[in-house]
Amino acid sequence: MKSSELTIKQLTHLVGGGLTPRMVRHYHQLGLLPQPVRSRSNYRLYTKKDVLRLQRIVALKQQGFQLNHIRNILEVEPEADTTINLMGQLQQQYRAVMQQISQLRQTASALEGLLGRDRHCQIIQAEVLAQLKLLDVETQAGLGGLENLWSGLDAEIHTHSEAFTESLQRLLPDLSNRSEIEQHLISQLVLASGDVSLVSFIKLSPDAIKASREALSSSCQIVVDTQTVAAALDQTRLLHLGCHIETLIDNPHITTATEAELAFWQHREWREKLQQVSQGCVLVVGYAPSVLLEVCEAISNQKIQPALVIGMPIGFSHAPAAKRQLMQQGIPFITVEGTLGGGALAATALNALVESLIDKPDCHCYLKDVEPF
Repeated sequence: MKSSELTIKQLTHLVGGGLTPRMVRHYHQLGLLPQPVRSRSNYRLYTKKDVLRLQRIVALKQQGFQLNHIRNILEVEPEADTTINLMGQLQQQYRAVMQQISQLRQTASALEGLLGRDRHCQIIQAEVLAQLKLLDVETQAGLGGLENLWSGLDAEIHTHSEAFTESLQRLLPDLSNRSEIEQHLISQLVLASGDVSLVSFIKLSPDAIKASREALSSSCQIVVDTQTVAAALDQTRLLHLGCHIETLIDNPHITTATEAELAFWQHREWREKLQQVSQGCVLVVGYAPSVLLEVCEAISNQKIQPALVIGMPIGFSHAPAAKRQLMQQGIPFITVEGTLGGGALAATALNALVESLIDKPDCHCYLKDVEPF
């Protein structure tokens, strides 16, 4: 055995990332990793080249790529035509994944239709579950019977209002390790999106809740990227807290992510305005990825020092990148990983934090004296 060669145990320790010898052997079986040379004692021996390939595999897997996608990526050569072929393959694989997600979403919707029912529907729900066991779905009569079952269950919704809290208790994963405020925040984001799977994408820095409460209690400035986000904020509570709302892209005609992204790039005054936000403010970005990227750069260059950044812009390449940068800034943050996001979610996050500080005031009459944001 040469000094530069590694055993499988040494290899996994060097690569890290949760890699195990069993996973390495699985990669051999799949053809992701070439079979290594063997020692006289029949031990697998690995080289620096194997280390690099495994590091790439682990890195791509952590980014969400499946193993069959990783194989195609690693096998491609840098020539342009091969890269074009790879992009076509990845596009086909993406469509297949989206089809699987669609099918799983249909299954999830059916389960939510049962699990999300409140106690008022429990009697008829039990009857539906019992009849589902006996349903012959191979016949047209069976399919009609299924429709009748759902119709009977749906008929109950006219007798009472929906109990959101009760439904969420059955559908949300275990959040007992989270603080009460964090549980409320996550629940509100799920309700705003209508998607329970959002939970796994919500990311908060450990100090996000504390930092937000301190800032909001100190009547901090609230800076949002567009007026659409500003309009969705809980102005009643924010005004009672003494928090002033400032809009970066203060053009009322800009209402979409596409418009906000283009406008922010074209108008230097809005980028300069960002550099002048007050220390200890709360920044809320719900549409334009470029705004969040500019925020991260300004923080990195120590030009601004917000108390909290809620970063949930929309986009398929810049938005995920901006969110990754946000999570590396070392400041309190709340974000939703990947392409998910939007103004409604960003505003909901701030509203949930504000709600934890102050009960809803009954009187709104003073709002008429407030200057528009």
